[in-house]
Amino acid sequence: MEDFLEVTTAQDSARRVVWQAFWGSRIVVFLAGVIAVAQFGNQPVTTIYDPDRLTAPFGSFANLLVSPFARWDSAWYLAVAKFGYAPQTSGVPLSPSSNLARMNFFPFYPGLIHVLGWVTRSDLIAGILISLVAFAVALLLLYKLVALDFSEEVAAATVTLMAFCPMAFFFSAVYTESLFLALSLGSIYAARRDRWVWAGVLGGLAAFTRVEGLVLLAPLVMILWPQRRRPPLRSVAVLLVPVGLLAYLSYLGIKYGDFTAPFRTQSLFWMHTRTYPFGAVVKGAVDAVKGMRQLIQGPVQPYRIPLYAGGVSFSATQDIYNFLFLLLIAYAFFRGLRRLPPAYSAYTLLSLALPLTDPVAESPLGSIPRYAMVAFPLFIWGAEVVVRRRWTVQAVAISAVLLGLFTAEFATWVWVG
Repeated sequence: MEDFLEVTTAQDSARRVVWQAFWGSRIVVFLAGVIAVAQFGNQPVTTIYDPDRLTAPFGSFANLLVSPFARWDSAWYLAVAKFGYAPQTSGVPLSPSSNLARMNFFPFYPGLIHVLGWVTRSDLIAGILISLVAFAVALLLLYKLVALDFSEEVAAATVTLMAFCPMAFFFSAVYTESLFLALSLGSIYAARRDRWVWAGVLGGLAAFTRVEGLVLLAPLVMILWPQRRRPPLRSVAVLLVPVGLLAYLSYLGIKYGDFTAPFRTQSLFWMHTRTYPFGAVVKGAVDAVKGMRQLIQGPVQPYRIPLYAGGVSFSATQDIYNFLFLLLIAYAFFRGLRRLPPAYSAYTLLSLALPLTDPVAESPLGSIPRYAMVAFPLFIWGAEVVVRRRWTVQAVAISAVLLGLFTAEFATWVWVG
């Protein structure tokens, strides 16, 4: 009876922490985004980037309310949900409604949007709901996973830091971040609990959501390998992870005769340039130094690169803060090597290796802060530090302020990350 009460109390504590972190952070995102758009309006890129108004399908007031949730890549996921992958004859060249560049966006998330959108009568609302629910599930799984190795206080701090991290507005946006995080955490948590079929299935769905899902092979193998008894079923379950990617590539090959389209579109439409491993670090450091010089010399116009329709504006400030984010990420990774399970460190390293080896040519560290959000071991290390030094309140407060500022930029169609 006492054991049952202890389990129930722990579950209630986890739900309470997740509930508070989830709603507290989402309120910050909602208010910051809505107030920013109401006060400053949207950048003129809106009509060029999303000519079909997939991110703004309602009246002016309703569009204001959903503004913190649907910007930039949201248009691509909504386009896949609406059009599939077949080319369209209308629309602006290189826009989400007019070309096969949509094949870069994997089908699981937009597929869910399409299905739920039939119920809600709005793909945009469906996408927001999926992201919100997936994020709540991800936070609960994160708490349970951290609690396997650390105290409940560290688990609670990890959840709170992730919910309020400066780029956490992506978790409620029509992006894959929250769904991918939930599937990745579910796969690793299932492996830690010796539920290997679930680990493989969830890992396969993660690879059906984003190509980075393949990275889950590393932690799953590292969790499985030390076990003395490794029944064949467990090994087969691990091999389910790449099935998600292979299924998508096979579909594209059979339907459109192009098995490698997701990889080719990276260079054709998004100017990705493969370098040596982690090659983007050096280029990013150089750009950050140039950015500092520009700021010292005085205000400069942002430069534009021909990404998507009409290009995306980048600035010296973005080069600088992306590099600062990278330094923080690197510090957390190396410090965490001693404190975290080796499987978690391997997952973090490989998750960051992909974007840092295949970066956008003119912005090598672009989106690195967003990619790092799903590298959950970084938050575990941060939580362990702030709990040990009693800095949790201060860390969350600073993160919440930055979250509000970055959300305001995102909601007004300023490129963030």
